[in-house]
Order: sequence, then structure tokens, then C-alpha cells
Amino acid sequence: MQTHLADFIRDTAEGREAEEILRKCVHCGFCTATCPTYQLLGDELDGPRGRIYLIKQVLEGRPATERTRLHLDRCLSCRACESTCPSGVEYGRLADIGRRVVEQQVPRQGADRLMRETLKGVVPSSAMFGGALRVGRLFKSLLPRVLGEKVPDAAPAGRWPAPRHVRRMIALAGCVQPSLSPSINAALARVLDRLGISLVESPSAGCCGAVRFHLHDHDGGRNDARRNIDAWWPEIDAGRIEAIVVTASGCGVQVKDYGYLLKDDPAYAGKAARVAAMTRDPAEVLAAEAPALQSVMLPCRGDAPAQKLAFHAPCSLQHGQRIRGVVEGLLQSAGYALVSVPDAHLCCGSAGTYSLLQPSLSRRLRDDKLAALEAGQAERIASANIGCIMHLRTGASLSVQHWIELIDEKITNMS
Repeated sequence: MQTHLADFIRDTAEGREAEEILRKCVHCGFCTATCPTYQLLGDELDGPRGRIYLIKQVLEGRPATERTRLHLDRCLSCRACESTCPSGVEYGRLADIGRRVVEQQVPRQGADRLMRETLKGVVPSSAMFGGALRVGRLFKSLLPRVLGEKVPDAAPAGRWPAPRHVRRMIALAGCVQPSLSPSINAALARVLDRLGISLVESPSAGCCGAVRFHLHDHDGGRNDARRNIDAWWPEIDAGRIEAIVVTASGCGVQVKDYGYLLKDDPAYAGKAARVAAMTRDPAEVLAAEAPALQSVMLPCRGDAPAQKLAFHAPCSLQHGQRIRGVVEGLLQSAGYALVSVPDAHLCCGSAGTYSLLQPSLSRRLRDDKLAALEAGQAERIASANIGCIMHLRTGASLSVQHWIELIDEKITNMS
């Protein structure tokens, strides 16, 4: 794609990156076939190819409009288009650049601005979010439906084994997961403990930065990354941990991207690259420990039918981290019978704060995803990202859990 970037961005780092990405696009349109919003709305401008044209026009000097911003707002950042693009167009990075420029040209007003500022301030703070959630639980019946359905009942974390092994890993607690589902990291800690690995959390680490970054506060997102690096660095530098494990696949994408996000920061570039290289999804950790995991798993009884399970692979896992089939293999090895899920590549509609900012589209995507997950007569649903889990629970007739909790069940039942 030929480009002629405007003076305001041509000679900047973002401009050079955007131009390189734009030049890879060959207009083939393969991306539209896997774009959830294009499938729902049927508008070229609500698909990746159309959005690329909109971003190109803005970067070449055409003023952005509220209509431009609307089409970019409707994008889920699911990156399914990247998985299907034959030219390797890094749409997600181009969208981040384009959205930031559009945001500057067409500032938000009124309730829209207030909502986004509130999300940037509250969600990344585990203390503020946890406090708001406690209040929400008290007054759940009085909340608007779009908020009330996202307020789960409190659930215990369960036992977290004390550190006792030479092998150690750090888990990212994150911002919302400790309040919404503390059982996820605790389940991983129990599983790893049985494998001879101690899992710990750093109390000074927090939000991965994705919330602020994808709400166009790039500086705030990078500051979140720096805080986490500072929290983990003493353990990394001393060689006391072998990996950083992130149970929320959406956060995992962000942490694995720290090296890219801070590549121009001389004080953090090296540290960020090392953190990114050490970051693992639980699926990667357990796959590497497969023989030991199998030895502590509850054997399947020959006369007991395997429980039927539908696995929802979050976009951040299959398109962001490019981890496909690994979780499914682990669950099958644990004795679960996985059912086929039609259109498994499509987004469930959670997408971070998308379900709050685009509730109508988000609900339609959720309902379509649940219909696909329940089509195979599954008894339970598993996923790999806290946002997807909470979003699916708002409409599911089946239990929805993180897959690591199901692995933990098999080990716990054996104990």
C-alpha cells in the first residue's frame, strides 16, 4: 500500500512504524472473513481493511471525524485479522497508533469521556476496584443491568502453598482478578507446588498496563509496565525465579510486549526485554512439565465417562500469544472430553473494557459465542482469561471457570 504520511508524523518513530505496517497491506481482504464486527455489521469500515484505510487517511493528513473514531472504537483489538493475514500486517500496533492520533484530533466529551476516565482511574487499581466491587455487591440489585450482571458473588481463593521449593516462579496478580476470582492464581500455585515449583506474588506489582494503554493512555500504560518491572527486578536480577507466569491471557500479551513498549526507554529497555522473554502463560509452563504433571493427575476410571468440556480460547491466547491447542491437550490429558466449538476463532465480546463501552455489540458476540460453546452438549465451559470468564458467565447456563482450576480439581481429588 502506497503511503504519503503528513508532516506531523512522517519523521517520528510512530510514523515510521505505521508506514512500514501500511506498506505490507496488499488489500486482499482475507482479514474481513475473520473479523467479528464485520460479520455482525457488514460494513467495510467495521472490518480491518476499512479501518486500515481510515487510519491511513488520518496519518496522511485527512482530519479525523467522530465517524472515524466510531469505526475504530468498534474494533475489539482481537487480532484475528493478524492470524489470517498472509502479509503479516501488524494491525494491532497500527490501530494503537491510529487511535491515539484520532483521539487527539477528536477529543471525547460528556459521558463518554467521563466513563473512560473513570475506567482508567479505577480498573487498574486493585484497591479501588476491589472497594468498588464490594460496594457493588451490596447494592447489586440497584445497579443498571450492564453493570449489575458483571458483579459476581464473593468466592474464596482456597489454599495457597507456602514457598518451599528451590524452583520458584512469580505470578502477576493483576488489577481485577484478585477481587473477581482469587481462586485462579491459587489453583495454579497448588498445581505448581505438586510439580516442585513454588509460586509467589509481588505485592508491589499491579495492573499490566493494558487497560490504560488500550484506552489510549500510552504513557500511563508504560508507567504500569515500569512499576511491575521494578517490583520483579530484584528477584530476576538475583536469579531466584525462572519465569513470570500470567494466568490472564490478556495480561500475558501485554507483559510479553514490554520489550516493544519500552524499547525507546534507555533506563528500562534491557530490563523490559528480559521480563518479556521470561513471561509464560500457564499452558506453556505445564506443557514443559507434562511428564511430571501426568504423574500427579488423577487416573481416569475405565468405567467412568469423561466429563464433556467446551474450551473457549480467548483472542489474547490464540491470536495475541499464538498459543493454540496447548490448553486443549492438557485438558484432554487430564481426562476431560473436549467438544467441538464452531467458529472458535471469533471473539466472545469481552475485550477488556469493550463490554462496557460497546455493550450492544458485546452482548451479541457473547450470545453467539455461548451458542457455539453449548452446541456440543458440554457440561462445563473453560477459558483462559478473567475478562472472558466474567463476560461469558453473565449469559451462560453452564459453569464457566479458568482451565487451571479444572487441572487443580484433578490433582486435588487425587490427594
